Amino acid sequence: MKILLFLIGGIGLSLCLILGIGMWMFKKDINKEDPEYIVQFIKENAENKNVSLSIHLNDEKWVHVNANTPLPLASTVKIIVAIEYAQQAAVGQINPEQEVKLADLDRFYVPKSDGGAHEAWITQVKKDKEIDRVPLREVVDGMIAYSSNANTDYLITMLGLQNINHVPGSLGITSHEPMYPIVSSLFIPDQLMKEKKLTKQDTLKALKNMDKGEYRDRAIAIHNKWQTHPPTDQEKKQAMKMMGSDFQKNWSDRLPRATTEDYVSIMKKLNSKTHFDKNVYVYLDPVLEQLMKSPSNREWLVHAGQKGGSTAFVLTISMYAKDKDNNQTELAFFANDLTSIEQAKLSQNMNAFQLKFLTDTKFRTYVKKEVSNL
Repeated sequence: MKILLFLIGGIGLSLCLILGIGMWMFKKDINKEDPEYIVQFIKENAENKNVSLSIHLNDEKWVHVNANTPLPLASTVKIIVAIEYAQQAAVGQINPEQEVKLADLDRFYVPKSDGGAHEAWITQVKKDKEIDRVPLREVVDGMIAYSSNANTDYLITMLGLQNINHVPGSLGITSHEPMYPIVSSLFIPDQLMKEKKLTKQDTLKALKNMDKGEYRDRAIAIHNKWQTHPPTDQEKKQAMKMMGSDFQKNWSDRLPRATTEDYVSIMKKLNSKTHFDKNVYVYLDPVLEQLMKSPSNREWLVHAGQKGGSTAFVLTISMYAKDKDNNQTELAFFANDLTSIEQAKLSQNMNAFQLKFLTDTKFRTYVKKEVSNL
């Protein structure tokens, strides 16, 4: 009996050791920076149309993979909101110094819905000071730098959704799907289940069959209701309780879509510093060009801006840069239907990929050679 127990204990210890080594190797692989992973991922997934990459270098179409395939934008769409903010500020339609009560943002904040983005922003703006309001420009900064969804939906109210949705067309883009409030769309499943007295499974089925127009209209109606009747804490908890993996996937799939070619064209207009009136850039650059806050980046870049986005299934980023050798780069990368491992590895390696492309001539040539014929 003692021998048997010893053997069982030994087997258990061996299994724990194997699992421990496996987890260590997995974490090591996930955390390793490898710019070439982005290239390999594109090569392996280009055929299924769930990944797209567009890069322009010095006015040359450098890379063009599934560039006209619409994919979910996630928070990269917030660039459109930032542009509308800057345009309204430039003509005096809004005042960037106007004070916004933090409590007015709370109605659009649902805990555990944004990976802690809004809470992180609140912590930053309150650092070493007791405040209950911030300038409007800080709200916009929180939307871009921290990707606060609450700030985004507040700005949708202030700037006007119709005005925001006019931006893509004004930039010559016709394939961009309309924006709608981000946070209120999380409440659609619970609303639908109660309204039609459905089971959770039938609610998911009904959501999958719902027309995009109806889905947007529901999100807008819920958002508009909150102007006078904000959601209670209990309603917020119930909305999040409904958002299991299948419902998250449906929510992710219904986010506004556009193409990387669309966003590269937007990046080019931002990079040029000539497309908009100069006053627009006065308000837009401080928001989008968070990269230029770093002294090390200012050593080699004239300017650079970007915005990324992600869900459990999506990773997107759009960026532009001009370096001190006068190289101008515009890049957009969108990926959808990702596994958790793919999402983690893309997130880990995207920054290294961008940096290497911007600074390494040989790597630029390598990227072009590897993906040009996909």
